[in-house]
Amino acid sequence: MRVTRCISSAGTRPGRYIDRVSDLADIGVIGGSGFYEFLESRDEFELETPYGRPSDLVAVGKIGGKRVAFVPRHGRDHRFPPHKIPYRANLWALRSIGVRQVLAPNAVGSLTPSYGPGTLAVPDQLVNRTTGRTQTFYEAGGAVHVQFADPYCPVGRARAIRAAQATGWEPVTSGTLVVIDGPRFSTRAESRWYAAQGWTLIGMTGHPEAVLARELALCYTSIALVTDTDAGVEEGDGVTQDEVFRVFAANTARLRELVIRVIEELPPERDCPCPHALDGLKLPLALP
Repeated sequence: MRVTRCISSAGTRPGRYIDRVSDLADIGVIGGSGFYEFLESRDEFELETPYGRPSDLVAVGKIGGKRVAFVPRHGRDHRFPPHKIPYRANLWALRSIGVRQVLAPNAVGSLTPSYGPGTLAVPDQLVNRTTGRTQTFYEAGGAVHVQFADPYCPVGRARAIRAAQATGWEPVTSGTLVVIDGPRFSTRAESRWYAAQGWTLIGMTGHPEAVLARELALCYTSIALVTDTDAGVEEGDGVTQDEVFRVFAANTARLRELVIRVIEELPPERDCPCPHALDGLKLPLALP
């Protein structure tokens, strides 16, 4: 891992080149570009990983006395479609600078009319319907079978739910997020089939993000904002990109404030199964 450049938030002048990375942050946020504003004072780092560069510069600052790193999932200019996001580089970079707890705010569709646009959900299960995405760090040197029955951190989920309730934004406290390749939206037939399985939310970025976090023994919590009802839920023209962007933009400030509150509530010491995800496993590579 190498930091190739540090850029001060006060300007764009290159900083010093650093060959060794120290612990810069404890908590990571992977989200949309609207989340840059929650780090009022920040440094930005251009990072290199064995898996290439992250989606963009990694911003590091403080919230409530806690050191927080932010990665814009699609790049700050939204240049990476869901199937092209450098998921491994993003997670590896965060762990390399000290992050051990990750919050993942994201836009999702609803597979039930009960969850309309603006609904907040904290899913507890995930179904992968993507194809062709690299979903492991351990491709050679022996098989590494991580436990993934419960894909999200139970402590992170509990704190996110509690924080939302405290702000008056009553969340859906469970649910199954099915992840599709995109970038197209579902057909009505696909949407109805997903709903028939009992799955309640649909998105394009939750996998392999969650499993890669588990392979690095990171806590990972999905905080999902419903921006639309999927094509098979009700009649109409179906989902459009403009609709998704409009609803997400209208709720960005509220979601950002919620994430700040969750950060403030996360415990400094991890008392959950996540740090032990790799216990007893022989790893073919050294983790940062």
